[in-house]
Amino acid sequence: MRLNRFLAAAGTASRRACDDLITAGTVSVNGVIVTEPWYDVAVGSDQVEVEGRIVSLPAQTLCLLLHKPAGTITTVRDPQGRPTVLDLLGPAHRQRRLYPVGRLDADTTGALLLTDDGDLAHRLTHPRYKSAKEYVVRLAERISSDQLRQLREGYQLEDGPVRPDRITRSGKHTVVIVLHEGRKRIVRRLFAALGLTVNHLHRRRFAGLSADDLPPGGVRELSYREVIRLRRSVGLEPEPER
Repeated sequence: MRLNRFLAAAGTASRRACDDLITAGTVSVNGVIVTEPWYDVAVGSDQVEVEGRIVSLPAQTLCLLLHKPAGTITTVRDPQGRPTVLDLLGPAHRQRRLYPVGRLDADTTGALLLTDDGDLAHRLTHPRYKSAKEYVVRLAERISSDQLRQLREGYQLEDGPVRPDRITRSGKHTVVIVLHEGRKRIVRRLFAALGLTVNHLHRRRFAGLSADDLPPGGVRELSYREVIRLRRSVGLEPEPER
């Protein structure tokens, strides 16, 4: 594993900040200063230190699936003191350096992933890897066939075009929409552009995972096999069991 990736995975800092630590000569491997971020570290046998402090990887990548309830903020901390998704975790999980994978608005509910794997989080949220997000949208108004057609053909927003992977009507006021991108408030903005008001937005699936079997605020750890599937879906090698 490359040294910069090792340090980032160990929770030392971001990948870019780890590059700076390494090139500044603050990192040693087996007692020898290393200044190349791409230096190959033998996980499990090499001893890595930053400014004399030994750093190591967590026992294994941790991925949590959370059923996000309304009223929680998708961030690590909130300067206004509002409840965040990390407040829903137990003490053992809060000890890990976990980050939400992407964002859901405060009033949006449903499947949210949290992980300490920076590479996995980055790829799951990058449009290039086409991780599907399925939303159930409840509208104040009845959506017309013409409006559905406009959405299926693609719609131009102020920050670029949007074309859903799939969109179906499941009731007079309810639509199921699947997207592979996650621009800020993209679902709400898409319907607002057509003059429709979103009363409730629920993410039913993210990257093939559903949290609907969990109560609002409920959380579970993904199994090793689920993590392997997620990593493979975005072109990452399976992480060896440690």
